[in-house]
Amino acid sequence: MSKICYTVKAFSILQMKKSDGEIEELFNRGVAEIIEAASLRAKLVSGKKLRAKLGIDPTSPNLHIGRAVVLWKLRAFQELGHTAVLIIGDFTGLVGDTSDKDAERPMLSEKEVQKNLKSYFDQAYKILDPKKTETHFNSEWLKKLTFRDVGELADLFGLHEFEAREIISRRLKAGKRVSLRELLYPLMQGYDSMAVRADVELGGTDQKFNLLAGRVIQKHFGQNSQDIVITKLLAGTDGRKMSSSWGNTINLTDEANEIFGKVMSISDELILPYFELATNVEEAELQAIGAQLSGRKENPRTLKVRLAREIVTLYHGNAATSSAAQNFEKKFGREKDVTQIRPDVLLKKKSGPYKIDEILLEAKLVSSKSEARRKRGEGAVRFNGRKLSEHEHDDLIVFQKGDIISLGRRFLKID
Repeated sequence: MSKICYTVKAFSILQMKKSDGEIEELFNRGVAEIIEAASLRAKLVSGKKLRAKLGIDPTSPNLHIGRAVVLWKLRAFQELGHTAVLIIGDFTGLVGDTSDKDAERPMLSEKEVQKNLKSYFDQAYKILDPKKTETHFNSEWLKKLTFRDVGELADLFGLHEFEAREIISRRLKAGKRVSLRELLYPLMQGYDSMAVRADVELGGTDQKFNLLAGRVIQKHFGQNSQDIVITKLLAGTDGRKMSSSWGNTINLTDEANEIFGKVMSISDELILPYFELATNVEEAELQAIGAQLSGRKENPRTLKVRLAREIVTLYHGNAATSSAAQNFEKKFGREKDVTQIRPDVLLKKKSGPYKIDEILLEAKLVSSKSEARRKRGEGAVRFNGRKLSEHEHDDLIVFQKGDIISLGRRFLKID
């Protein structure tokens, strides 16, 4: 055998090993469950080009890093040569999915949905390769369905199956209303899978019933049932599920400084899950970080800085990350110097005496004077580094150009 043949064979073996490693990571990194794992593995190993589907409803204007967990998983399918099918639920978004809600989600208007989805594809392309992404709005097919069609889909499921879902069962036991509209959502998401002929669908643990609905509906229409990859959910900055309605999100559209500050605000218990679900740090490093945390071999703040750098770099690059890290250190580090801080807000005011609450309100750092007073009571308001007390709301402070007021992680500079 010639040297060239040996080289080609060696290269092929390396490619196979690389592919095997990528498949293992796809199966394990951030994954809670795979339905028909043997089927999916066989398809991936066979070299068949799969259609991997992900649907996202535009319930708010911004995608956050919690939703990015499944987007990165979809990117993993792209890296293996498969087709990523991204569906923006402009129709399902009207109806609303309450899979993760303790109360009924209100219906959105078409105007609200269109406003929310305006930049969804652009945001998704911070992660996905647009050249390898097939995109759809599900109004393409859902708008065409008649009552007869909906009846046919509804006949595939029993009410007891819907009631058996944990969140629905809990609401019913608590005497909370469950609308008939909520029963329709899984039918629509499942129909999406049939419409795009999905081989595999991705979703979080709160989506399991909806994902399974796709398998049933595909089978009804003579298609092979999709395999399912269910990912873990990423907690928000306050420890609850990351949700725009709770305001505990880190958005893909947030500026570098804002992302860095939000990551630094999470509890130590969230450091490892964030490394696993919100970064591309390799498995060996994840294990090392876990050992450092459990054995207290490393200051959690040091690991959090590393985490913030990793996340900011993913969405803003190295230069913005370095700047954000430096700015955070100036604001909150041991050697902080408020005069060198890059402010979040510039407020043009003539030098002179003003009430602090009026300044905070004018700069929109608070929504009311009562909130300003509460924040001072919590010790969250500082003037040029000096903590202001709850009782200083009536005092006039002489402001000059360059003075700095801080409220938590946000900084205002008088210009």
